[in-house]
Amino acid sequence: MKFSFKNDYSEGCHPNILQALLQSNLDQEAGYGEDRFCLQAKQLIKEKMNRKDSEIYFVSGGTQANLIVISSILKPYQAAISASTGHVLNNETGAIEATGHKVLSVETEDGKLRPSDIIQVLEGHRNVPHQVMPKLVYISNSTELGTVYNTKELEDLSSFCKENNLYLFMDGARLGHGLTAEISDLTLEKVAQLTDVFYLGGTKNGALIGEAIVINNPVLQEDFGFHIKQKGAMLAKGRLLGIQFLELMKNNLYFDLARHANQQAMKIKNALQEKGASFLSDTYTNQIFPILNNDLIEVLSEKFEFYVWKKIDEESSAIRLITSWNTPDQGVEDFIEIIKNN
Repeated sequence: MKFSFKNDYSEGCHPNILQALLQSNLDQEAGYGEDRFCLQAKQLIKEKMNRKDSEIYFVSGGTQANLIVISSILKPYQAAISASTGHVLNNETGAIEATGHKVLSVETEDGKLRPSDIIQVLEGHRNVPHQVMPKLVYISNSTELGTVYNTKELEDLSSFCKENNLYLFMDGARLGHGLTAEISDLTLEKVAQLTDVFYLGGTKNGALIGEAIVINNPVLQEDFGFHIKQKGAMLAKGRLLGIQFLELMKNNLYFDLARHANQQAMKIKNALQEKGASFLSDTYTNQIFPILNNDLIEVLSEKFEFYVWKKIDEESSAIRLITSWNTPDQGVEDFIEIIKNN
């Protein structure tokens, strides 16, 4: 069986979660997120953010989180702004558009948005009321290209959004990986200070399923539970999500798992750099995009699964390698061994 570097959710979940689910299995709990596990997990997240006034909601997946947040915030004639590589543009089957909202695309080389990128969109939508109104800026950290925002970049974005009456929403499907990247100076507390809404991704960082939506802007908190229910995201057995986030937040397990994934990816990155490989983007998270000769890609594909991300020329392509919270040393070492011998 081939070892997979295709994604960071091939495995089930961290053993602590399975153990907690089993131990509490026969306990009776309140439904719809009012159980003790959800309440404790929310409190723990608030403590780590140092934000008592934030509201937290658990949902099962990232696409679900994105469409509920964006559709709840925007009026029918308003639109979201995203980098052209954004998940809401390329990997959600038009989920945002299906809620009636346009996603305005901006081309960027590294998957990140900056005020100068957003200005272009705002200036191109001055024909009021004949065009949609840009209202929400969608970013992800880490991005779809594995890059991360630093504190200054997020501060600049946050200030720009406030000055231009825009909401700032951070997709945090891989937020743990972004915050624990070796070059990152951003913290969870800063993210909570600088965004209107973000979420902590569990699915791609050790949970079976689950994302924790964090609403920091009090204007957006009112009636959000109605949107969760109406979109079918309010689980009767909400405990299943609460238990997972409670375990992930205990003793910083969430960040330890993300850090492990990043470190395993960096081992492969360093080995590739030693062989002279170039990369589609310079990343320090668990996603790397090396540009390799097609013959080497064919050799690697005999033992490993990964995506061929982009054709570079007739002889080479960029592949995407993703490590997970559970990627073992042996899998990494075996991959590196082939790199060294070819």
